[in-house]
Amino acid sequence: MKLTKVKDENQSVLNTDAFDKRRFNEIYAMSQGLQRLSVDGELPTFEPLLADIWASLFKMKPELSVDDIPEDLKVNQSLMQQIMSDDSFEYYRKYTRLDDLSSAIGTVKFGEKTHEWLKEQKEQDGDLQKKMQEIQAMQRQLQMQEQQNGTGNGNEKLQEDLKEAMSDLDSQLQLSLQNNSYSFSQAMAQAMQETKQTKDSLKSLLDGTSAGSGDAELKKVPLWDQISLAEKIASNTQMKEIADWAGRFKQIARNKQKSKYSESMERSGVTLGSDIERLLPIELGLYIHPITKKDFLRRFMEGQTMQYEQKGHEVLGKGPIVLCLDQSGSMHKLDTQSKGFTLALMSIARKQKRDFCLILFSTRTQIFKYERGKIKSADMINLAQTFLGGGTDFTLPLDRAMNVIRESRFNQADLVFITDGEDKVKGSFLETFNKKKKEKDFNVLSLVIGCNANTVAQFSDKVVQVKDFDDAGSFTAFEI
Repeated sequence: MKLTKVKDENQSVLNTDAFDKRRFNEIYAMSQGLQRLSVDGELPTFEPLLADIWASLFKMKPELSVDDIPEDLKVNQSLMQQIMSDDSFEYYRKYTRLDDLSSAIGTVKFGEKTHEWLKEQKEQDGDLQKKMQEIQAMQRQLQMQEQQNGTGNGNEKLQEDLKEAMSDLDSQLQLSLQNNSYSFSQAMAQAMQETKQTKDSLKSLLDGTSAGSGDAELKKVPLWDQISLAEKIASNTQMKEIADWAGRFKQIARNKQKSKYSESMERSGVTLGSDIERLLPIELGLYIHPITKKDFLRRFMEGQTMQYEQKGHEVLGKGPIVLCLDQSGSMHKLDTQSKGFTLALMSIARKQKRDFCLILFSTRTQIFKYERGKIKSADMINLAQTFLGGGTDFTLPLDRAMNVIRESRFNQADLVFITDGEDKVKGSFLETFNKKKKEKDFNVLSLVIGCNANTVAQFSDKVVQVKDFDDAGSFTAFEI
């Protein structure tokens, strides 16, 4: 049951203004974590405390209010004074100041740690526990009276008694803060560390294959989705592990794609065209020089500038990507790795504007299509929570893949097939599949994890056997 808030026109103990209050209300509406804390918090003034924690992290120059503070907000004042007087507080603010996402995550984390610290103090101090239970009982009584009266006013006498009890609680709490300041500071330091870790994990999920693109990609996502995904990462160990694996695999994919491009350039000849990325250094020099710049621009517009010619798979490897990912029961131990690996492949597709299709399979399938590799926050959460289980059937995903590749936008796709199991495939199906492979001009790269590859070899152009996704052999998939 949600406790009634203490009524007061200005529930802040900081130098907040109308903008701060409006912005916090917007953040509060986006954050399930803040809403949960306002219900579960140990104090009836926990919601305004969260608003002040947010303001202290977000504002340029937060300060404790010089105005007289109502008795029922003295507890909030004592807690905020302790937070803001900590030697590390200004250091924390380097990561949260004027940053909507970091300050929102930080408010949830600081709120959680404050809530936990208050619970610990209550358990260790009988008098403090008694006072807090008394306040909660008064809160419940006040709520019942408000419901019976049908108004939001309640009993004025009870309101005054509650304020007095809150003032007494503040005196006891100040003593706890004085005697246990170190444990409170440690809790706040942990809150900040978790805030930074959560944002880093979120950037790993959203990061592309370009170095340092996490912040740029983050800005493209609506704040509502940023906060929702960040809170999922913070509260779900699996989501955090997926993010960590995605970050590692994306770095490897970045290096593989860069190496592949360099090797292709070394093998290439020279041709004419207007592709900026492939221009010869001499042409760039002509563009920079004021005398030859106009001539360069004319030739560039006509497609007559000298550029490296690209041959081989570098040209072929720009089609759509279809990933068939085994999710039979035995793959569960590699679930977070496999999803991080999938997100890394998807980042290649997004970078190169290639359509991406994910086919999860066991003895059934689930198919997800992402135009140009773009995956939304809700898609990431859905992917993290999806695991099929069951046995292994190769024919089913291969048949689904053929159906997808028949679509015009998935023509000439690169197909990646990943499994840790074995299965028999009928000769008639293999004949049909391999015939379609030639007709549709697509290749199959298979990663076989710790098992026999005889069957897979019958429908693959290349087979790589690996022990898990972190095996160097599996990174071959990032060269497509």
